[in-house]
Amino acid sequence: MLKKTVGGVGNFSQPSSPNKNKIWTKPFITAVLVVLALAVISLFTGVYDISGKEDGWDMFFITRVPRTTALLLTGAAMALSGLVMQLITQNKFVEPTTTGTTEWAGLGLLFVYILFPSPSLSLRMLGAIVFSFIGTMIFFLFLRRVKLRSSLIVPIIGLMLGAVISAFSTFIGLFFDMSQNIANWFIGSFAPIQAGRYEYLWLIIIITILVFLLADRLTIAGLGEDVAKSLGLNYNTIVLIATMLVAVAVGIVAAVVGNLPFLGLIVPNIISMMRGDDLRSNLPWVCVLGMGVITLCDIISRTIISPFEISVSVILGTVGAVVFIYLLLRNRKPKGARAR
Repeated sequence: MLKKTVGGVGNFSQPSSPNKNKIWTKPFITAVLVVLALAVISLFTGVYDISGKEDGWDMFFITRVPRTTALLLTGAAMALSGLVMQLITQNKFVEPTTTGTTEWAGLGLLFVYILFPSPSLSLRMLGAIVFSFIGTMIFFLFLRRVKLRSSLIVPIIGLMLGAVISAFSTFIGLFFDMSQNIANWFIGSFAPIQAGRYEYLWLIIIITILVFLLADRLTIAGLGEDVAKSLGLNYNTIVLIATMLVAVAVGIVAAVVGNLPFLGLIVPNIISMMRGDDLRSNLPWVCVLGMGVITLCDIISRTIISPFEISVSVILGTVGAVVFIYLLLRNRKPKGARAR
């Protein structure tokens, strides 16, 4: 079994059991069925009476189906982004929220609104993708200059960078009288999703396929730059490609839905604790669990104060903060105590 310690966060190991490399196992099929059940519940959750109104089924296909589809695709995108970022940064506390990537995406959206008063969805998406990529590369440049690479220093740098970018975005928004755009972006919600406003999320399937094709290389890159280069891998190229894929995924989600905190932190860590850190075998699990978590949170957001709904980012932020604190406390335990 191959073991290593990454970024000071516990022991990472590749699964040694052949069964862990199989995808269609009973637990995985059960997880898929649970997610499908949540999707069905999502389709029939809402204030509008689908069966009792004359245009009920028209509304079903205009709003409910797009919303549920967007939930599934977004859950897979953000969970996948977190998994890839954790591999290439060698830190379990890293995801788009804790690296400033989402804040950079918001800044990109703001600049698009400044340059183009009524931008199309594709234009907003392009701006978010470009700024997400730039911001993530800046984060990596910061990491290269930091000698102390403990498990907490890396996300702290990302959170500080994100706070600076968020403050700058707020200043720009107030200066150009666009603070409403910033507020709408921070309130990540699926309420505005309807037919014609979510279709770009289908690109996430292409990103998922590309990550799966690069899975072995990304796993090797997760062993560290020295090890990756000794195995003949072009480390800088694979990190650049991974950053581009993450930027595209985060940019699409930011343009269509908004800010969704901690989803990329929760899901990969749960899967890692259960199955180890082999990207190829974990990727289907991460996508499915990401779909399930965000769909469940959205159902809660629609029912907790029905007939009104709260932003799904509030539910995700609450759950994510609890998981983040748990991971911090778990990481502080001595290895011997953790094993017992």
